[in-house]
Amino acid sequence: MKDSELQIDRSCHVLYSKTCKKEILAKITLHYPEVEREAVWEQVQLRYAELLSKWRTDLGGKKNFHNGVGGTYDCIAIMSYYVVCKAITSFREIEEMEENLILPTFRKLKFVDCNKPFWKKLMHMAFLRAKAGCDKWHDYEMTVAPYEKNKPIYYEFTACPAAEFAIRNGLTEIMPALCNVDYASMELLHAKLVRTTTCVDGCRCDYTICGDKDPYLKGHPEYRDEAGFRRNR
Repeated sequence: MKDSELQIDRSCHVLYSKTCKKEILAKITLHYPEVEREAVWEQVQLRYAELLSKWRTDLGGKKNFHNGVGGTYDCIAIMSYYVVCKAITSFREIEEMEENLILPTFRKLKFVDCNKPFWKKLMHMAFLRAKAGCDKWHDYEMTVAPYEKNKPIYYEFTACPAAEFAIRNGLTEIMPALCNVDYASMELLHAKLVRTTTCVDGCRCDYTICGDKDPYLKGHPEYRDEAGFRRNR
């Protein structure tokens, strides 16, 4: 099925990104014989359309920066792939797909070093800009703590559309594979994320961010919980 034939309300929804489509097709190619691949991809497309038909319509479409590559709609597409191909896919494969969408941008920022005050302050400003976007769309409800020179950056989400979507559709088991990329992305900036809870299993998703040499980290070792979430003590 051509993407243009997919029955979604394009006045409020957007299609998965080309990069996300490429990722899904690559996994289908890996797992299925050639004669089955087109049919499997169409099942993923149809599940995507079906899930969106029951989804909120106030996320801003193409105007919302959260709906770009790796964003909310790509997460929904990956979850659609997971539903259709659950028997052959794996947690690590889903985690890898999300990394392939998100991390290329961060790899281009390898010159950033969040151990240095200049970059740390710049990162805080970037989070404030992101909050302004959240306040406009009311998709991710975001709070950013005031900047303090000698302390880690802190912000949190008290609402997350991807988590909301997973909860509504009984797909919370795969959310750790989508959320863990936050850790990997910070590591590419010589930073570390410290997180204790997420919107999937708590009332907020917390982000404490510091340089990867910050003594703060000694008191907050990282581990993976039973669900697969990367977390900190």
